[in-house]
Amino acid sequence: MRRQVREPRRRAWSLTPSGRRGETVAEESVPTWEEVAHRYGRKIYNFAYRLTGNPDDAADLVQEVLIRVRRGLEGYEPGSFEGWLWRITRNAFLDDVRKKKRRGEAPLPDDDHLAAGTSPSPDEVLATVRLSDDVQAALLKLPYEFRESVVLCDVVGLTYEEIAGVIDVPVGTVRSRIHRGRKLLRDLLTWPV
Repeated sequence: MRRQVREPRRRAWSLTPSGRRGETVAEESVPTWEEVAHRYGRKIYNFAYRLTGNPDDAADLVQEVLIRVRRGLEGYEPGSFEGWLWRITRNAFLDDVRKKKRRGEAPLPDDDHLAAGTSPSPDEVLATVRLSDDVQAALLKLPYEFRESVVLCDVVGLTYEEIAGVIDVPVGTVRSRIHRGRKLLRDLLTWPV
């Protein structure tokens, strides 16, 4: 009697209305750029704001990520979509940091008359409401590796395994970075600065 060979069933992702990933057993379909921007735009901004600490830099980073996603969707092969997306976000942030180091930056003069008529966008308000200024300042004092892992876990809501896939390190390293990052945050928040 011959055994019938079955093709392995691939797990595909589907998004719930809240933007969380739910697994279904089927072939994964590649989302459109508009779906990615709609479902992940706010999460990308929140992650970017926590890394940069500046709403303008975060908005620029979101634009860069969405441009890279648009270019990359054509060649995207189904797999861990969220891992792919957070890897793009991380790489865009690191590229921006390297670029700023190479060319340096001089702050623009403050023009109060220009700022008086502007109000923060809803995304900026949301990002600043969730974490107080002292927590955000302490977060920005963390070494990048710890900050990135803590933000991906505690702000974005990824699992340790998903974070390991995004930043390409073992899960044990992720656990260690999150533990040490949280400890440093506690120390920074409990000791007078």
